[in-house]
Amino acid sequence: MFTVLFRTALADFQSALLWADDQGKNMRQEKIAFVTGATGLLGNNLVRLLLAEGYRVKALARSAQKAREQFGGLVDDRLELVLGDLAGVEGFAPALQGCEVLFHTAAYFRESYKGGRHLAALYKTNVEGTQALLNEAYAAGIRRMVHISSIAVLGRNSAGLTDETMVLAREMAPDDYYRSKIETDEVVFAFLDSHPDMHISLVLPGWMHGPGDLGPTSAGQFVQDYLQRKIPGVADAAFSVVDARDVARVALASSRTGERGERYLAAGHPVSMARLLQVMEAVTGVPAPRRKLPRAMLYAIAFLQEAYARLTGRSVLLSLATVNNMANDYGRRFSAEKIRREFDLGFRPMEETLADEVMWTRQRTTRG
Repeated sequence: MFTVLFRTALADFQSALLWADDQGKNMRQEKIAFVTGATGLLGNNLVRLLLAEGYRVKALARSAQKAREQFGGLVDDRLELVLGDLAGVEGFAPALQGCEVLFHTAAYFRESYKGGRHLAALYKTNVEGTQALLNEAYAAGIRRMVHISSIAVLGRNSAGLTDETMVLAREMAPDDYYRSKIETDEVVFAFLDSHPDMHISLVLPGWMHGPGDLGPTSAGQFVQDYLQRKIPGVADAAFSVVDARDVARVALASSRTGERGERYLAAGHPVSMARLLQVMEAVTGVPAPRRKLPRAMLYAIAFLQEAYARLTGRSVLLSLATVNNMANDYGRRFSAEKIRREFDLGFRPMEETLADEVMWTRQRTTRG
């Protein structure tokens, strides 16, 4: 009799444990994240990572058509599309209710490298939009946020090394976009100072590449131009290339265990234009250009392009802002020590990133 009772009690206890485990899993799956810029290169990869990790996601997009193209069959009861943009945060603010964490990836960026001056638009979206988003998120009860900043806010030491502590003064910004990102970070830190119960960490990516670049960003445009053999030569330039999927992993880790008010560099691999073109040749089978383009020539081309753009209203192929950034980033090395130490994260090989990006671009071109 005792044995039967013991077995019954044990079975009931095990059933209770299984039920509790299921409930715990359900509760974890019910955690809701809000992602701005969700159809962008980083945003869409972050949304996919969050879904894979069991989150429900509210994805902010400016275009329903672009959202459908980006996410397709992913839209279900765990992925909710929210239409709106940072120029009118109050329009989508009700959707912030019920969210535990906010990932702010949206920014005015692409347009600022198509020639001309865009200071007003940069300020309205990046600075004022972020301020409005912070206010509405806090009012909605959100107390944890990851803000996607940029390596644009950082300087370097005399040896060319950059870490999270080397913040530029806004007067040192080489262009309007850099200045807007510095000012946006200032808004974030001011909000932290006045709201001690708010937890915000910042992730600073380099030049992001990877699949899913519908925009396209400058990275996606570079890949398209390379495949169409529109790259005129080897510029005297260098970059820090990082996979958007790796930046998404850093953002998720930062939301979970990142320190309040801390910056986390996710800059990736330093690479010269010559080396980048070699890798592109290897992963595409398309011969890389060989002609060298001195920086002085790039400035001359950009100057003429800007003049042409003012006369015609068309976007430039090479802007002065782009050339300035090439010069600013030349010789820079970014430390990944902090994310390795705190999150045990690093970066996949650049060859893998570019191969996946090229495959995605080719598949999309074929579908089109």
